[in-house]
Amino acid sequence: MDYQHIQTDLADGIVTITLNRPDRLNAFTLRMKDELVHAFGEADRDNDVRALIVTGAGRAFCAGMEMQPEDGGHVFGYDHAEGETPPLDTIRDSGGEVSLAIFNCRKPVIGALNGAAVGVGITMTLPMDFRLAAHGAKIGFVFSQRGLTPEACSSWFLPRLVPMHKALEWVYSGDIFLAEEGLEAGLFRSLHDKESVLDAARELALKLVAKSSPVSVALAKQMLWRNPAFEHPMRAHAVETSMIYRANEFWDGKDGFTAFLEKRDPVFDTDLNDLPRDFGFWPEPPLK
Repeated sequence: MDYQHIQTDLADGIVTITLNRPDRLNAFTLRMKDELVHAFGEADRDNDVRALIVTGAGRAFCAGMEMQPEDGGHVFGYDHAEGETPPLDTIRDSGGEVSLAIFNCRKPVIGALNGAAVGVGITMTLPMDFRLAAHGAKIGFVFSQRGLTPEACSSWFLPRLVPMHKALEWVYSGDIFLAEEGLEAGLFRSLHDKESVLDAARELALKLVAKSSPVSVALAKQMLWRNPAFEHPMRAHAVETSMIYRANEFWDGKDGFTAFLEKRDPVFDTDLNDLPRDFGFWPEPPLK
């Protein structure tokens, strides 16, 4: 795919995705949506990729939805003739498509928010495994002040990241707040000088993958994001029992204990693409 609104760079197993519309503060477009979905899908399938970082070009991370799309399409992700209402089953929230692509990516994903992140600019980061931000960056779930509702699956992710009362305050008011408040609430892992956010994210990414099995990380990511939604720990027990057995007998765990006893580095040679996509534990519901 010919990327026009993002850039990608692979180095040391880390893909850095840069939102690249600095003249528009990296405002989100439907083309950017398509490019991000494609980039995350490609990274998920590429065994040379161990982790991803998402950052912005220029002085902002993402100023939210572009309200003047150059292609003339609808800003919220669908086309229809003026005065007509499209069938609901043809509409997809464009931010939600990106969030689901991130959620389904089996590699660690780190947001390096180098500046302001507003609207979809912050909600699309919620499925990322970590968010690092610049000191003083302006953040806002501004939908209520536009007469809109939360999107990008944020009503599912945000209450899992911060206390419900804080999620409600941010969403109800729609007010802008600083990254320092987000750090205190748990939205951000850490804050850094604007010039060093990307370096800090890269340092974290390298730490995550330096000694770990790609298969173990991929499975753990799915388990930690999905298992807490179970209604009883017995279901988590069933998942864990199945996964640890398969990992030990068939995947990267085959050499783990032997390597430990022999005081050498383990050989992790399982192709992540050979693992099932659907284990039956986490069925994906249809969009209705």
